Amino acid sequence: MSDAPTAYAKLATFPDVAAFRAYLKTLGRDLPCDTSLETGSAAPLAQPLSAAGFTIGNRFAIQPMEGWDGNPDGTPSEKTRRRWHRFGLSGAKLIWGGEAVAVRPDGRANPNQLMLNAHTQAGLAELRDLLIAGHREAMGSAEGLVIGLQLTHSGRYCRPNRKDAPEPQIAFHHPLLDRRLNLPPDFPLLSDGDLRALVADYARTARLARDVGFDFVDIKHCHGYLAHELLGAHTRPGDYGGSFTNRTRFLREIVEAIRAEAPGLAMGVRLSAFDLIPFRPDPARSTPDRPGPGIPEPFAICLPYRYGFGVSQDNPTQYDLTETFQFFDLLRALGIALVNVTAGSPYYNPHIQRPALYPPSDGYQPPEDPLVGVARQMQVCRELKARYPEMAVVGSAYTYLQEFLPYVAQASVREGWTDCVGLGRMVLAYPELPHDVLVAGQIQKKRLCRTFSDCTSGPRNGLVSGCYPLDPYYKQSPEHVRLLETKRAARARSR
Repeated sequence: MSDAPTAYAKLATFPDVAAFRAYLKTLGRDLPCDTSLETGSAAPLAQPLSAAGFTIGNRFAIQPMEGWDGNPDGTPSEKTRRRWHRFGLSGAKLIWGGEAVAVRPDGRANPNQLMLNAHTQAGLAELRDLLIAGHREAMGSAEGLVIGLQLTHSGRYCRPNRKDAPEPQIAFHHPLLDRRLNLPPDFPLLSDGDLRALVADYARTARLARDVGFDFVDIKHCHGYLAHELLGAHTRPGDYGGSFTNRTRFLREIVEAIRAEAPGLAMGVRLSAFDLIPFRPDPARSTPDRPGPGIPEPFAICLPYRYGFGVSQDNPTQYDLTETFQFFDLLRALGIALVNVTAGSPYYNPHIQRPALYPPSDGYQPPEDPLVGVARQMQVCRELKARYPEMAVVGSAYTYLQEFLPYVAQASVREGWTDCVGLGRMVLAYPELPHDVLVAGQIQKKRLCRTFSDCTSGPRNGLVSGCYPLDPYYKQSPEHVRLLETKRAARARSR
């Protein structure tokens, strides 16, 4: 596999905001983008946000990011503690989930994923304390800081015992994704009883999160994991499949159980608001050391496409927000006002989920200018925010904007496209970016994430996640040497 970039323009080559805005127009995209940055308490990104009973002190949010670096017993490692402390140093006042925490051992995405139980409770409390300490160090006060914890079961992507040994737990048979995992037609589904038992696991974990001191829990419904997969379970029989009411039963039962088990605990949902069909490298345009651009898996035999959520059944290369609006209506009825909008899955259409110029080691070259992917997510977020103004909406996919991230972020908040700007990979490379924007109105360009995707390639090859190109902690680590060796070996095998 090759790290060679595509022919798409590199944002670092644009001399100023005017050139960036002009390039957007050549793509037919008209994103909000200011020409200067404001600082001080009146700046759009510095405005507090009242939501779900909280006053969030500014408009930056840190997205949940796993490091694949916890201890096998589910407790945090030194790497985990360092990462959470850096989340605090960011200066962002909304910490959306920290990272995905499994509600039971067999639902872990990897054998080093964090868990929250009686044994790990003290470790999770330490992570929260380290984050708060880092935030006070950066901002002088923890006033307006709101910290959530993301609860998850990895479903189809469970690997609880070995990083190279999938142990999928699936909600329905997907004709394309089953084939990728070599699942036979009679591979068993999670039963309705299994799902009901999981509801109790979510409620128990939520109560522990409240006891630790987290302000809210995120009931994760994104990126192909179990709760997201259930939203697309049109072909599943029983109480959790078929109708929209059945496909959202899992969420409704979790919310009811959490309210009974942990009264007063706020809840949010990170949602893949739309999905598209799985993609693969184009074999006709691949070379021995470079995968081709992504193309949709052949889907003619899958029509109508009844295997996803927020995707057109007639043309699954296009999204359809009909059920996404229904889901937001349900959240409103359930009294959930915190929603983090994302899209797709890193496993089968990463260019939709996190636009990047460089693919991960198991990926494909981007089939479109990554700015198109950024615009797609931002436009959907804008549409949802306009339709549900009472919801507190966090937008995603901003990292690829690089130098121009602050200008687009400021304008998107000022113009009402989103309430908060969510940052993920950027914070691994440059955690202090929100602080620098808010306090100084400028950024350190040499520290910007350039979407090399090593933070994804590491875990794909059994290593921890981190910014190997820019963070000296990872760049000088033994894991970086192993990652480089893995890449070289992959290139040799491809030849």
